[in-house]
Amino acid sequence: MSERIENVTLNRKANIYFDGKVVSHGFTKADGQKATLGVIFPGSFRFNVQAPELMEIIAGSCRVKVGEGEWATYGAGQSFNVPENGYFDIEVLDGTTEYQCTFG
Repeated sequence: MSERIENVTLNRKANIYFDGKVVSHGFTKADGQKATLGVIFPGSFRFNVQAPELMEIIAGSCRVKVGEGEWATYGAGQSFNVPENGYFDIEVLDGTTEYQCTFG
């Protein structure tokens, strides 16, 4: 996973969820694919998704349960997929978790 993303259009307005415990900025890649970069502070959160998502953990660690699946732990360099019209629960126990979410 590269530390840089070249040739993107960045949305300056932040997406703020759960009273500021999850914050991200959206961007569009040169090929038109939409994504967000964000940070999750300690807590447990549920996200409902419409389009399929690829969640890549950039830093930190978290526990995740996709749909009715089992809880799994993810750290930097790992990723998980969420199906269309699905959901996932994510829990950060300590510190923060940084992520990139790519849609579609």
